Parts: sequence; structure tokens; C-alpha cells
Amino acid sequence: MNQTYNMTNSITQNALRSLLYEVVTEPKPGLVDPGSPGPHPDMDIYTFIDSSISLESYFATAVKIGQTFHSTDLTQMFQQLRQRGITAEKEMFTATHGANTHKGAIFALGIFVCAESYSMTNKTELFLTITKMCKGLVQHDLVQNNELQTAGEQEFVKYKIGGARAQAEQGYPIVREVALPFLKSSTGTVQTRLLDTLMKIATIVVDSNLIKRAGNYDVVKWLHQEATKYLDLGGYAAAAGKKQLQKLSKECLVHNYSLGGCADLLIVTIFVAFERGYI
Repeated sequence: MNQTYNMTNSITQNALRSLLYEVVTEPKPGLVDPGSPGPHPDMDIYTFIDSSISLESYFATAVKIGQTFHSTDLTQMFQQLRQRGITAEKEMFTATHGANTHKGAIFALGIFVCAESYSMTNKTELFLTITKMCKGLVQHDLVQNNELQTAGEQEFVKYKIGGARAQAEQGYPIVREVALPFLKSSTGTVQTRLLDTLMKIATIVVDSNLIKRAGNYDVVKWLHQEATKYLDLGGYAAAAGKKQLQKLSKECLVHNYSLGGCADLLIVTIFVAFERGYI
């Protein structure tokens, strides 16, 4: 009983820490941080803190779902999680007075929390567990039941990109193969490591938030180039890297670009890093 409680508490706390570490990291282009709301005038750092705290019971439930699930069909575990996620969204909107701070994180981090709990309980591999949980997700959500209500649903039809759902179904290859190894091997302050990891994610991700704000797909190539340049200049530890990040932040403000998809992937990367002792 005590071991179960400790696992629930530890994973839940790491989930909350992941949300808070992401939002206090600054300066982040196209995102809210302590110094600026960025292109999000309806929210600030305090909105994100309130939002994070409101999700504690959701993550605790996600852990319990992973601990107690016994069927071989892990898509059923995902469906249990998803039902609780609908309630979590309502709790978030209540805490933020209607601002969408963490809808993407409720989806992504919820999956990671539940999968981590299941994997620890059943001695399975985290990312393989996620692929089993999310099997058929793109087909179910974006092909068979696409109501064109969300940016992800609209962009699948328009650009044939699977967005967050495709990442989940594939077991988050960006996190597994790129972001997590990058963060693990990075050096410097936590701020430097997290900013550089965010920009590493930005070199390869197809961010549906960015596409929605820009209204075109070409913006993806622009972000990849700007983020690559930042890392080539030495990242946040280098003066030239800092200057490039400031330039990118200004351009995001001018064009009203949001990098919400990058932020969600950073959050789950931080979570796994906490669980593995990389931070």
C-alpha cells in the first residue's frame, strides 16, 4: 500500500513540476514565461500556475489508471484516461477563467503519466506502452470521426499531418529519439538546458499551434531554420545564441505566432527526465 502511494505521489509531483519548470523557463519565443505573456494576452505566469495546480487530481487519477489496468488491450486504458481528461479540461478552464493554458498538456502529459505508472507496475517499456495505448488514434479521431472543430482536425484534412495524435500513436519519436537524449547530454544551468531542448524540438516538430496562427504550412520550415541557427550559434550559453533567441521572440510577437506544440513536447520531455534522474 505504501509503495503504491509513493509511486502515485512521486509521478504526480513530477508531472506538476514538469508544467511549472516549462512555464518558468525564459525567455521562450511564442510562449508565456515570467517576463512576458508572448502572443497570449489572455494569460500570464500566474494563470499557468493556477492551471497546473488544478490538474493535480487528474494526474493522480492517471497514475491509478495505469497501476490498476489489467487487460491486454491498452487502448482501453487510454479511453479511461481520455474520459478523465475531459473533466480535467473543465477543471483547467475553471481555474484559468476560460484560458486554454494546458489542453495539449492534458493530452500528452496525461498519456505519459498513465504509461509511466503502467510501465513501472508491469515492468514494460514506457514508449512501447504509449504506442499500444494510442494504437489507431489517428484513424479513429482524424479519419473516421473528424468534426473539423480543432486545429489538429482541420490541419489533418488540409495538410495531411497527424499532429499530437500522430506523435502519440508513434510513441513520441521526437521525445524518444531527439529531445530526451539531447536534454540528458546537455550541460549548463537548468534554464540553458531547457531552452536549448525547446529549440532542439523546434528544429524538427510540425507545430499545429504555429500553423494555425500563421495560416500556412510554410511557417514550419521557417521555424526549423531559425531554431537550427540558434543551436548552431551556441544556444543560450552563447551571446550570439541569446541574440538569435531575442530575434525569434520578436518575430513571434509581431506575427502572433505560438509554439504551443513545442511547449507540450518540452513538458513531457522534462517529465521523463525527472523520472529518469536526468535533471
